[in-house]
Amino acid sequence: MRSYEMLITHGLYTKSAFMTKPQIAASTTRESPKNPLTHPYVLLVIAPLMWGGNTIAGKLAVGNIEPTTQTIIRFTLAFVLVLPLAWPHIRRDWPRIRAGFWWLMLYGALGFSAFNVLMFEAQKYTTSINVSIEQAAIPVLVMAANFMFFGVRARPLQIVGVGLTIWGIVLVATHGDPRRILELTVNIGDILVVLAAALYAFYSLTLKYRPDIHWLSFLAVTFFGAAISAILYQATFGGGINAMLSGLPLVTPTGWGIVVFAAIFPSIVSQLCYAMGVSRIGPNRASLFINLVPVFGTVGSIVIIGETPQLFHFTAAGFVIAGIFLAEWSARRKEPAD
Repeated sequence: MRSYEMLITHGLYTKSAFMTKPQIAASTTRESPKNPLTHPYVLLVIAPLMWGGNTIAGKLAVGNIEPTTQTIIRFTLAFVLVLPLAWPHIRRDWPRIRAGFWWLMLYGALGFSAFNVLMFEAQKYTTSINVSIEQAAIPVLVMAANFMFFGVRARPLQIVGVGLTIWGIVLVATHGDPRRILELTVNIGDILVVLAAALYAFYSLTLKYRPDIHWLSFLAVTFFGAAISAILYQATFGGGINAMLSGLPLVTPTGWGIVVFAAIFPSIVSQLCYAMGVSRIGPNRASLFINLVPVFGTVGSIVIIGETPQLFHFTAAGFVIAGIFLAEWSARRKEPAD
């Protein structure tokens, strides 16, 4: 546990594109640039790796636990796990937490809970092909919103890099036959996926406005917001709290194991890494790494579930990695060294 807290502590005091000048000056004295675990590229690969694992866990959860129940328990457990470590920092940060409380609750409600609930609901109405393709809208939405609201222009090579990653996602989603896109139809499920992507893009962009608090404080309060909003969703649209409680005895040991995994890795570790990565290199560049999720999901399907790899898996992974490399090279070549 100590190494986990050290990772978080080091990550908090690293130079950020969204810090004020006094914050940058203060942070340079405590930065740990030689620690590879705090490098933004490492952080932004760990996050989609964990989310890819969440995709596998979702497949294994079928028949073991209901999606809404999983969301509520997942973020409640994540909050409980983080709270003991976060409590000293919450006490110290409380004035800033109170001032930015609704921002923090919004992060949890939209970026964590609503995103997952919408994705669960969407899979009732649409195909996995649609879901995979439409999630690639996240970096596009981030870049478009960054330009519309903040005047941040994407470089041409960054746009090319996004195109390459999206093409890689298309290859994965269509099993190497992009012509299958022509057979897709738009329904309520597709709309829900696009809405979920928009919510996560909003979360990515607005991280620049988060209160200046410790990352443990940030995670604890946002997980609290995610748990409360998931309960409200269950009470309003999921048949009520009694329906959830009556279903708890039906959760299998595998279902409980999946919840524990989701609470620790796709929730705590991934959100920490992604938030830290965004603060280091900005939402335009960081959001591009989200497109590694289906690549890791595919690898997990091969290793854990036993699916047979195909040539298009390797081709698609090449496009995604090349797109990220190209966009990053374009973004960094005119930036001063860190």
